[in-house]
Formats: sequence, structure tokens, C-alpha cells
Amino acid sequence: MTHATQDEELLGIYLNDHLAGAVAGSNLARRLAANEREWTEAAVLERLATEIAEDRRVLEAVMAALGVPARVYKTWAAWSAERIGRLKLNGGLFKRSPLSRVLELEAMRLGVEGKAAGWRTLRARAETDSRLDAARLDALIERARAQIEVLERLRIEAAADVFSGQIDADARARP
Repeated sequence: MTHATQDEELLGIYLNDHLAGAVAGSNLARRLAANEREWTEAAVLERLATEIAEDRRVLEAVMAALGVPARVYKTWAAWSAERIGRLKLNGGLFKRSPLSRVLELEAMRLGVEGKAAGWRTLRARAETDSRLDAARLDALIERARAQIEVLERLRIEAAADVFSGQIDADARARP
């Protein structure tokens, strides 16, 4: 196997792993937004769910531009794992626990951190791969950074609600 062939194969694995994460993240964002319609931050969750779904479609387009086929088994596994993750015990067996919001926001933040890392990796490759749009990747990196800040603010607010305001003012101010 030549170095170029191995590089393309590894890139395909990497992007398919990110696509699997994007499937799970998009589903989680949509479910969280649907389950939290009564929360004062519901509109923010809806916007994030829309952006995260858009980012997934962008990743699919990037993969197509790079000639990387989507591996259906990976996206199916991610979809299944996200569904199974709903069964976790969080203090509410038959209804949502107040802790669900906190845990789901934490999971979303971790997912967006991973997405940002993927965009940064592709941005570095854009220096030598004309199939990648560096300016578009810069915008995606910036959008992920903004999503991380919003998710952290929401996570801190949700945690303060659950834990009777025990989250200090300094933590609320940090992104």
C-alpha cells in the first residue's frame, strides 16, 4: 500500500468516525430541543439543533468532495448507540429526570468539541488539498467555538437549576 493510498484510507476512517458522531450528536440535539420546549432556553436549543444538523450535512458534502464514501454500518451503530443511551439511569425511569438536561448538554458539548477538532484537522489539510474550502472550514471552526460557549452557558444554568443554585457565580461567567 502506498503512502498516498494509506493516507486516503485513514482519512476515510477518520471522517466516517466523525460522521457517526455527527449522526448521534444531531439526534441528541434534536431530542433535547424537543424535550425541553418548556425551558426558557428552548429557542436556543432549537437553533443549536438546526446548526448541528447543518454541520452534519456539510461533513457529508466534504466527504463527497474528497471521494470518501459514508460507511452505513458506522452511522447505524451511532444511531443505535444514541438510542440505547436514552436508557441510562438518571434518577427517572419512566420520565425525564431534571438531571437529563445537564447530562445531555454535557454530551452535546463533548460532541461539539470533537466536531471542532475534526474541522481543525480538515483546515490543516486544506493547505495542501484544493478540494477543501479553507474559508468555509474557518467559518465552521468559528461556529463550533460559538456553539461550545452557548452549550457551556446552558450546562451551567441547567446544573445550577438541578443542584439548587450550588454552581458559583465564577463558573457561570466562564465559557
